[in-house]
Amino acid sequence: MPDVLTIAYLVTAGAVAGIVGTAGGITSLVSYPALLAIGIPPLAANVTSSVALLGSGAGSALRAGPDLSGHGGTLRRWLPGFALASLVGAVVLVVTPGRVFDLLVPFLVAAGSAALLLQPRLERSRGGRPLPPGVVGILGAAVAFYNGYFGADSGILVIALLLATTESVLHRANSLKNVILVIADVAPAVLFALTGTVVWHAVWPLGLGALAGGLIGPSIARRVPASLLRRLIALCGFALAAFLLVSALRVAAA
Repeated sequence: MPDVLTIAYLVTAGAVAGIVGTAGGITSLVSYPALLAIGIPPLAANVTSSVALLGSGAGSALRAGPDLSGHGGTLRRWLPGFALASLVGAVVLVVTPGRVFDLLVPFLVAAGSAALLLQPRLERSRGGRPLPPGVVGILGAAVAFYNGYFGADSGILVIALLLATTESVLHRANSLKNVILVIADVAPAVLFALTGTVVWHAVWPLGLGALAGGLIGPSIARRVPASLLRRLIALCGFALAAFLLVSALRVAAA
Protein backbone atom coordinates (compact mmCIF):
# COMPACT_ATOMS: atom_id res chain seq x y z
CA MET A 1 0.00 0.00 0.00
CA PRO A 2 1.25 3.53 -0.73
CA ASP A 3 1.90 5.93 2.13
CA VAL A 4 -0.31 8.94 2.89
CA LEU A 5 1.84 11.39 0.91
CA THR A 6 1.79 9.14 -2.16
CA ILE A 7 -1.99 8.79 -1.90
CA ALA A 8 -2.42 12.56 -1.65
CA TYR A 9 -0.06 13.03 -4.60
CA LEU A 10 -2.02 10.59 -6.76
CA VAL A 11 -5.41 12.06 -5.82
CA THR A 12 -4.13 15.52 -6.76
CA ALA A 13 -2.58 14.24 -9.99
CA GLY A 14 -5.84 12.49 -10.83
CA ALA A 15 -7.88 15.64 -10.27
CA VAL A 16 -5.58 17.73 -12.46
CA ALA A 17 -5.54 14.98 -15.10
CA GLY A 18 -9.33 14.84 -15.08
CA ILE A 19 -9.64 18.58 -15.58
CA VAL A 20 -6.98 18.71 -18.30
CA GLY A 21 -8.30 15.65 -20.10
CA THR A 22 -12.01 16.39 -20.11
CA ALA A 23 -11.39 20.00 -21.04
CA GLY A 24 -9.05 19.10 -23.85
CA GLY A 25 -8.31 15.45 -24.43
CA ILE A 26 -4.86 14.86 -22.99
CA THR A 27 -5.52 13.35 -19.57
CA SER A 28 -2.30 11.34 -19.57
CA LEU A 29 -0.22 14.50 -19.75
CA VAL A 30 -0.52 14.42 -15.96
CA SER A 31 -1.41 10.87 -14.95
CA TYR A 32 1.23 8.99 -16.96
CA PRO A 33 4.28 10.99 -15.74
CA ALA A 34 2.80 10.97 -12.22
CA LEU A 35 2.82 7.17 -12.20
CA LEU A 36 6.32 7.04 -13.66
CA ALA A 37 7.47 9.39 -10.90
CA ILE A 38 6.52 6.91 -8.16
CA GLY A 39 8.50 4.14 -9.85
CA ILE A 40 5.89 2.34 -11.96
CA PRO A 41 7.37 1.04 -15.29
CA PRO A 42 6.08 2.63 -18.54
CA LEU A 43 3.86 -0.20 -19.76
CA ALA A 44 2.32 -0.78 -16.34
CA ALA A 45 1.89 2.98 -15.90
CA ASN A 46 -0.01 3.17 -19.18
CA VAL A 47 -2.50 0.44 -18.34
CA THR A 48 -2.86 1.65 -14.74
CA SER A 49 -3.61 5.13 -16.02
CA SER A 50 -6.16 3.75 -18.49
CA VAL A 51 -8.07 1.94 -15.74
CA ALA A 52 -7.91 4.79 -13.21
CA LEU A 53 -9.00 7.42 -15.71
CA LEU A 54 -12.32 5.71 -16.30
CA GLY A 55 -13.29 7.90 -13.35
CA SER A 56 -12.44 11.01 -15.33
CA GLY A 57 -14.44 9.75 -18.29
CA ALA A 58 -17.44 8.93 -16.11
CA GLY A 59 -17.40 12.39 -14.54
CA SER A 60 -17.11 14.20 -17.86
CA ALA A 61 -19.80 12.02 -19.47
CA LEU A 62 -22.21 12.96 -16.68
CA ARG A 63 -21.63 16.64 -17.51
CA ALA A 64 -21.85 16.26 -21.30
CA GLY A 65 -25.65 16.39 -21.64
CA PRO A 66 -26.06 20.00 -22.89
CA ASP A 67 -23.49 19.45 -25.65
CA LEU A 68 -24.96 16.18 -26.95
CA SER A 69 -28.19 17.64 -28.30
CA GLY A 70 -28.84 16.23 -31.79
CA HIS A 71 -26.00 13.73 -31.59
CA GLY A 72 -27.85 10.55 -30.62
CA GLY A 73 -27.31 9.19 -34.12
CA THR A 74 -23.62 10.10 -34.00
CA LEU A 75 -23.13 8.08 -30.83
CA ARG A 76 -25.05 5.09 -32.22
CA ARG A 77 -22.88 5.10 -35.36
CA TRP A 78 -19.54 5.59 -33.65
CA LEU A 79 -19.69 3.58 -30.45
CA PRO A 80 -19.86 -0.09 -31.58
CA GLY A 81 -16.96 0.08 -34.02
CA PHE A 82 -14.91 2.39 -31.82
CA ALA A 83 -15.28 0.10 -28.82
CA LEU A 84 -14.30 -2.98 -30.86
CA ALA A 85 -11.22 -1.36 -32.42
CA SER A 86 -10.13 -0.04 -29.01
CA LEU A 87 -10.27 -3.57 -27.62
CA VAL A 88 -8.14 -4.82 -30.52
CA GLY A 89 -5.59 -2.11 -29.77
CA ALA A 90 -5.52 -3.15 -26.12
CA VAL A 91 -4.86 -6.77 -27.08
CA VAL A 92 -1.92 -5.68 -29.26
CA LEU A 93 -0.58 -3.59 -26.37
CA VAL A 94 -0.61 -6.56 -24.01
CA VAL A 95 1.58 -8.60 -26.40
CA THR A 96 3.89 -5.72 -27.44
CA PRO A 97 7.46 -5.78 -26.03
CA GLY A 98 7.93 -2.96 -23.54
CA ARG A 99 10.99 -1.46 -25.27
CA VAL A 100 9.14 -1.13 -28.59
CA PHE A 101 6.25 0.55 -26.79
CA ASP A 102 8.52 3.07 -25.04
CA LEU A 103 10.16 4.22 -28.30
CA LEU A 104 6.97 4.35 -30.38
CA VAL A 105 4.71 6.30 -28.06
CA PRO A 106 6.39 9.77 -28.19
CA PHE A 107 5.94 9.93 -31.96
CA LEU A 108 2.29 8.87 -31.72
CA VAL A 109 1.63 11.60 -29.16
CA ALA A 110 3.35 14.25 -31.30
CA ALA A 111 1.38 13.18 -34.37
CA GLY A 112 -1.90 13.56 -32.53
CA SER A 113 -0.98 17.02 -31.28
CA ALA A 114 0.01 18.14 -34.77
CA ALA A 115 -3.26 16.81 -36.17
CA LEU A 116 -5.31 18.93 -33.78
CA LEU A 117 -3.19 22.03 -34.32
CA LEU A 118 -3.44 21.76 -38.12
CA GLN A 119 -7.12 20.75 -38.20
CA PRO A 120 -8.50 24.23 -39.12
CA ARG A 121 -6.02 24.54 -42.01
CA LEU A 122 -6.89 21.07 -43.24
CA GLU A 123 -10.58 21.93 -43.00
CA ARG A 124 -10.10 25.06 -45.14
CA SER A 125 -8.14 23.08 -47.72
CA ARG A 126 -11.12 20.72 -48.11
CA GLY A 127 -13.37 23.71 -48.85
CA GLY A 128 -16.15 22.38 -46.63
CA ARG A 129 -16.45 19.13 -48.60
CA PRO A 130 -17.30 16.16 -46.34
CA LEU A 131 -14.84 13.32 -46.07
CA PRO A 132 -15.92 10.16 -47.94
CA PRO A 133 -17.58 7.62 -45.60
CA GLY A 134 -14.85 5.07 -46.32
CA VAL A 135 -12.14 7.51 -45.28
CA VAL A 136 -14.05 8.38 -42.11
CA GLY A 137 -14.37 4.68 -41.29
CA ILE A 138 -10.66 4.01 -41.79
CA LEU A 139 -9.61 7.04 -39.76
CA GLY A 140 -12.06 6.19 -37.01
CA ALA A 141 -10.80 2.60 -36.79
CA ALA A 142 -7.18 3.80 -36.68
CA VAL A 143 -7.90 6.31 -33.92
CA ALA A 144 -9.87 3.74 -31.93
CA PHE A 145 -7.07 1.17 -32.28
CA TYR A 146 -4.59 3.78 -31.06
CA ASN A 147 -6.89 4.60 -28.13
CA GLY A 148 -6.81 1.00 -26.99
CA TYR A 149 -3.09 0.71 -27.60
CA PHE A 150 -2.07 3.92 -25.85
CA GLY A 151 -4.65 6.19 -24.26
CA ALA A 152 -2.40 9.25 -23.99
CA ASP A 153 -3.35 11.83 -26.60
CA SER A 154 -6.08 9.66 -28.13
CA GLY A 155 -8.62 12.26 -27.06
CA ILE A 156 -6.90 14.83 -29.27
CA LEU A 157 -7.22 12.51 -32.26
CA VAL A 158 -10.89 11.88 -31.54
CA ILE A 159 -11.58 15.62 -31.25
CA ALA A 160 -9.78 16.30 -34.53
CA LEU A 161 -11.77 13.58 -36.31
CA LEU A 162 -15.09 14.79 -34.89
CA LEU A 163 -14.34 18.36 -35.93
CA ALA A 164 -13.56 17.19 -39.46
CA THR A 165 -16.66 15.02 -39.81
CA THR A 166 -19.46 15.65 -37.36
CA GLU A 167 -19.26 18.66 -35.03
CA SER A 168 -17.67 22.02 -35.86
CA VAL A 169 -17.89 23.51 -32.34
CA LEU A 170 -14.83 22.56 -30.32
CA HIS A 171 -16.37 22.27 -26.86
CA ARG A 172 -19.28 20.17 -28.23
CA ALA A 173 -16.82 17.90 -30.07
CA ASN A 174 -14.90 17.63 -26.81
CA SER A 175 -18.03 16.47 -24.94
CA LEU A 176 -18.79 13.91 -27.66
CA LYS A 177 -15.23 12.66 -27.31
CA ASN A 178 -15.65 12.28 -23.55
CA VAL A 179 -18.71 10.03 -23.95
CA ILE A 180 -17.24 7.96 -26.77
CA LEU A 181 -13.99 7.31 -24.94
CA VAL A 182 -15.45 6.37 -21.55
CA ILE A 183 -17.60 3.68 -23.18
CA ALA A 184 -14.85 2.46 -25.52
CA ASP A 185 -12.34 2.25 -22.66
CA VAL A 186 -14.34 -0.19 -20.54
CA ALA A 187 -13.38 -3.37 -22.43
CA PRO A 188 -9.63 -2.50 -22.60
CA ALA A 189 -9.71 -1.75 -18.86
CA VAL A 190 -11.20 -5.19 -18.17
CA LEU A 191 -8.53 -6.80 -20.36
CA PHE A 192 -5.74 -4.95 -18.53
CA ALA A 193 -7.21 -6.03 -15.20
CA LEU A 194 -7.30 -9.68 -16.30
CA THR A 195 -3.70 -9.64 -17.56
CA GLY A 196 -2.44 -8.57 -14.15
CA THR A 197 -0.45 -5.54 -15.37
CA VAL A 198 -2.52 -2.98 -13.44
CA VAL A 199 -0.92 -1.51 -10.30
CA TRP A 200 -4.08 -1.53 -8.20
CA HIS A 201 -2.80 0.41 -5.20
CA ALA A 202 -2.28 3.38 -7.53
CA VAL A 203 -5.63 3.01 -9.33
CA TRP A 204 -8.03 4.04 -6.59
CA PRO A 205 -6.43 7.35 -5.48
CA LEU A 206 -5.74 8.37 -9.08
CA GLY A 207 -9.28 7.33 -10.07
CA LEU A 208 -10.98 9.25 -7.25
CA GLY A 209 -9.10 12.41 -8.17
CA ALA A 210 -9.88 11.87 -11.86
CA LEU A 211 -13.60 11.53 -11.12
CA ALA A 212 -13.61 14.91 -9.38
CA GLY A 213 -11.57 16.50 -12.17
CA GLY A 214 -13.86 15.00 -14.80
CA LEU A 215 -16.85 16.72 -13.22
CA ILE A 216 -15.08 20.10 -13.33
CA GLY A 217 -13.37 19.92 -16.73
CA PRO A 218 -16.36 20.35 -19.10
CA SER A 219 -17.33 23.64 -17.47
CA ILE A 220 -13.85 24.98 -18.13
CA ALA A 221 -13.90 23.81 -21.76
CA ARG A 222 -17.16 25.70 -22.43
CA ARG A 223 -15.63 28.97 -21.25
CA VAL A 224 -12.22 28.91 -22.99
CA PRO A 225 -12.07 30.35 -26.56
CA ALA A 226 -11.77 27.54 -29.10
CA SER A 227 -8.57 28.82 -30.71
CA LEU A 228 -6.85 29.17 -27.34
CA LEU A 229 -8.07 25.77 -26.17
CA ARG A 230 -6.77 24.16 -29.35
CA ARG A 231 -3.31 25.69 -28.94
CA LEU A 232 -3.11 24.80 -25.25
CA ILE A 233 -4.06 21.17 -25.90
CA ALA A 234 -1.53 20.85 -28.74
CA LEU A 235 1.21 22.49 -26.66
CA CYS A 236 0.56 20.07 -23.81
CA GLY A 237 0.71 17.20 -26.28
CA PHE A 238 4.10 18.24 -27.64
CA ALA A 239 5.38 18.66 -24.07
CA LEU A 240 4.25 15.13 -23.20
CA ALA A 241 5.85 13.75 -26.39
CA ALA A 242 9.18 15.41 -25.53
CA PHE A 243 9.05 14.08 -21.97
CA LEU A 244 8.31 10.55 -23.16
CA LEU A 245 11.04 10.63 -25.82
CA VAL A 246 13.69 11.79 -23.33
CA SER A 247 12.59 9.11 -20.87
CA ALA A 248 12.68 6.39 -23.54
CA LEU A 249 16.14 7.40 -24.78
CA ARG A 250 17.48 7.51 -21.23
CA VAL A 251 16.24 3.97 -20.59
CA ALA A 252 17.63 2.76 -23.94
CA ALA A 253 21.05 4.24 -23.17
CA ALA A 254 21.20 2.72 -19.69
